Amino acid sequence: MDSAKIALVQDSFKKVVPIAGVAADIFYDRVFELAPSVRPMFPDDLRDQKKKLMQMLGTAVTNLHQVDRIAAAIQEMGRRHVGYGVEPAHYDIVGQALLDTLAKGLGDDFTPEVRQAWAETYALIASTMKDAAAAV
Repeated sequence: MDSAKIALVQDSFKKVVPIAGVAADIFYDRVFELAPSVRPMFPDDLRDQKKKLMQMLGTAVTNLHQVDRIAAAIQEMGRRHVGYGVEPAHYDIVGQALLDTLAKGLGDDFTPEVRQAWAETYALIASTMKDAAAAV
């Protein structure tokens, strides 16, 4: 990713941070709307899961300019997700839910350029996770 796209993701994420709880609610509601069959993969109480989601996104966004520093953690997350029953097709659902969440949370600030930058960010994370999961 080039520096302009990294800046778009980082700047837009700063607008998500103040609404992190709401964004996490929107995200998981959307995941379960798109794929109700994955709901049993999650605990009934999603509070901790939502916090982990926002922390992971924050770490990834902060380190986009140095992805190599977090690659091992992303790979480990991909390997761990195999044990939860995550399949390759689930990554597309999560990606769609993420983009839908950002569109709803950011409103007019979710421009086509910001959307593209986030899509590339998610694709990078998802491909790293899927590659690691495939090796398990």
